[in-house]
Amino acid sequence: MKKLLVAAALIGVVSFATAQEKKNIYVKEGNLIKATLFHDNGQISQKGYYTEDGKLQGEWISYDKDGVKTAAANYENGEKTGKWFFWNDDTLREVDYNNSQITSVNTWKIEGERVVSNE
Repeated sequence: MKKLLVAAALIGVVSFATAQEKKNIYVKEGNLIKATLFHDNGQISQKGYYTEDGKLQGEWISYDKDGVKTAAANYENGEKTGKWFFWNDDTLREVDYNNSQITSVNTWKIEGERVVSNE
């Protein structure tokens, strides 16, 4: 009887822990797989697409644990491409990629009521 109670208690703990976690979601859409990834607290961490062979494709958006957008990136068949944007409290950074190589970086910073660029 004691073993049965211990087993039941463990099942209850495992069920509670599983209910608190948010599982990542993968949905096939045409030849792509739409991914929604989550932080431990249940907030969305990233959203984007994979090719069927597992390469990142198209736009990927990242969020912090509070649900605030922190980055927007672009991939073409697993290669970094185009404009990527990174946000934080007072700065926006734009990074241009070509064939997964950085071609330029521009940073805007809020200073008082002005936005200042590094160009």
